[in-house]
Amino acid sequence: MTRPTTLAVINQKGGVGKTTTVINLAASLSIMGQNNLVIDLDPQGNATTGFGKSNSDEEKNIYNLLIKKINIEETIQKTEIKNLDLIGSHVNLSGLEVETANDSNRAFVLKEILSAEKNGLLDKYDNIFIDCPPSLSLLTIMALVASDELLVPLQTEFFALEGITQLVKTIDRIKENLNPSLTLRGILLTMFDKRNKLSSQVDKEARNYFKEKVYETVIQRNVRLSEAPSHGLPCVIYDKNCVGSKSYFKFAEEFMKNSNIESAAWVLEKKRV
Repeated sequence: MTRPTTLAVINQKGGVGKTTTVINLAASLSIMGQNNLVIDLDPQGNATTGFGKSNSDEEKNIYNLLIKKINIEETIQKTEIKNLDLIGSHVNLSGLEVETANDSNRAFVLKEILSAEKNGLLDKYDNIFIDCPPSLSLLTIMALVASDELLVPLQTEFFALEGITQLVKTIDRIKENLNPSLTLRGILLTMFDKRNKLSSQVDKEARNYFKEKVYETVIQRNVRLSEAPSHGLPCVIYDKNCVGSKSYFKFAEEFMKNSNIESAAWVLEKKRV
């Protein structure tokens, strides 16, 4: 059995569709037959509640795992979606940086936990998605050190490319000093509004700068994507026929194609449709 690919979904800006991408990409891939684990490393816990789970669970959470109070098997929760599991967040994560200030090895804690388990419990997963906080904090560095690849959601709005320049510099420093095998899987353009000339301009500039690293699929701005988390569901479950869900299903297909993987069950399902 091949080891899972660990992907950090990252952007130091908030409100770019990062958590929405984690939730709906993981759900889409699971619907298509892949096995996925989502790790919510953001103290806000939006990915956790977006799957209908509590981000105030005092036992089963990523904070207790990182401080080694519990093991990973005790931390993993089943979601309502087949093939999709979750390690939920907790507000205590926000204090981890201060609590571990004297630990010189703290950037490697998550990597060591995942690496120790990759020959056993975690081998059943195709992907492990880490939802990073919208900042370049210790938690983000932990995710970058633990990951094989990065997925960067980029909103098609003003100043978007300026923000990503800083992120690229941080990634380069991590590669140089902490994780030389880290690679950029791709950049996903989000919040695209075809009525807005600025969206098209950012789309063009991003493709000129990052070339083939920008996915062909763009995620269109859609109110259903904003509504779904309040129901504790990914949008691809909440309203699978809306524009936002169709965008994420299309992106999931492109994501799998780039991995040279396509579920036989999903191929048959598409042919029936």
